Amino acid sequence: MGVTLSIMIFIFALLIVWAIIMYNGLVVLKHNVSQAWSNIDVLLKQRHDELPKLVETAKQYMQYEQETLQKVMAARSAVRDAQDRGDLDALGAAENLLQRGLGGFYAVAEAYPDLMANQNFQHLQQRISGLENMIADRREFYNAAVNLNNVRIEQFPDVLIAQLFGFRAFKLLNFKSNETKDVDIKSLFG
Repeated sequence: MGVTLSIMIFIFALLIVWAIIMYNGLVVLKHNVSQAWSNIDVLLKQRHDELPKLVETAKQYMQYEQETLQKVMAARSAVRDAQDRGDLDALGAAENLLQRGLGGFYAVAEAYPDLMANQNFQHLQQRISGLENMIADRREFYNAAVNLNNVRIEQFPDVLIAQLFGFRAFKLLNFKSNETKDVDIKSLFG
């Protein structure tokens, strides 16, 4: 075997090792995005399960506020539908609707001192608020994982492996402009 052939075999082996390392790195990034989404999905499911309990507790005290309660439940359904379809744009809009519904619900609940004193209501309110905070944190992790994936599949030479094996970009969970502007407290109490 000549020296030239040995060098060519060595270079070919290096290219194979490089391709395997690139491929495995892209697989890890893809699964990091999936894991980050699953973490959000678990929290959305928990909040989805807790909201009816909160509304049911409130119904006993807020008999004249059925419209407020229905808005929360309709927003809850919209979030679940968007989640089931995997439609991130619709999910962002539905989340915004749910946040507004919950804000209005909590504002109206303030007018019912017996409800606010109910320990079950307090527990559920704290639980849902905690879930909201965790969802916001997980959304940040998801966006970081998506960003890493999307940058890597566009960078050279990773783009070669990404296109060869069909790695794709993921959508970020972006806030709409109306979700990032200051909250209109007056509208919550109106």
